[in-house]
Amino acid sequence: MFSFSQKEKANYKKVSNIFANNYNKGDYDAIFDMFDANMQMALPKERTITFFQKNVAPNGKIEKLAFSDLKLEAHIYKATFEKGVFELLISLGTDHKINGFYLKPFIPKDLPVLEKNSTKMILPFHEEWTVSWGGVSVEDNYHVNYHNQKYAYDLLMTKEGKTYNGDAKKNENYYVFGKEIIAPCDATVVNVIKGVKDNVPGEFNPEQVTGNTVVLKTANNEFILFAHFKENSIVVEENQQIKQGDLLGLCGNSGNSSEPHLHLSLQNVADMNIATGAKLFFENIKVNGSVKENYIPVKNDKVQNTNL
Repeated sequence: MFSFSQKEKANYKKVSNIFANNYNKGDYDAIFDMFDANMQMALPKERTITFFQKNVAPNGKIEKLAFSDLKLEAHIYKATFEKGVFELLISLGTDHKINGFYLKPFIPKDLPVLEKNSTKMILPFHEEWTVSWGGVSVEDNYHVNYHNQKYAYDLLMTKEGKTYNGDAKKNENYYVFGKEIIAPCDATVVNVIKGVKDNVPGEFNPEQVTGNTVVLKTANNEFILFAHFKENSIVVEENQQIKQGDLLGLCGNSGNSSEPHLHLSLQNVADMNIATGAKLFFENIKVNGSVKENYIPVKNDKVQNTNL
């Protein structure tokens, strides 16, 4: 049922087989029993069961498990699920109990490299917005620490330094909520996620990280991800050809978002899980009142298009 390379150690082969079979049976109690004492303290049974139910089970059963590499003594496997391919790391102690593991999307080594956009871009909105996070340094942009979101922007609207007026628990009181999000260039819609509810400000939805989402593909094979649209506001469909300035949807607060804003990133592939972020330049925009060309907005910049 599962295939392995010759470099795999016999004890890891046995444990990984048992792990996969327990998972496929939905026997998460048995997986917990495979942990050593320290692992059981770090991830108690209730948390273990919840983790597999919410984060792993939606991907279906493991169809194939193939030894891939070593990380010190730990073994890394390419785990092919019914609905995705993941990298599974298993670490064993001297008692052959699991003392560490992780599961993350498998990233192929032959993905295209993208450093920055060559397609000319406008900002994807009409008004003057504020850059909450943006730029190429960690100080200006925490996304730099994450390969799949590297150089991404978080964008919102402010007045007198505030993002809302009135009750902070109501999305409609945020200046950016419901504002139009437009296409920054001609492109093809390659992915759309709809049907995610807007959060109450201050709350998060980590199970659907990007919330209501649109991903565009440019003629130069660049992928632009827009996240956290307002529920039921996206007006484009997959495979649709769109023009610069066309409406995509409205800014919202869906997904892993604490308040209404737009998450915008340039990627080398469509799937954010395996993507590497790239630098997104804008051709000709107004920044803090002055026109800038081929510019990367940074934290606290106030930005607006000059041609709209």
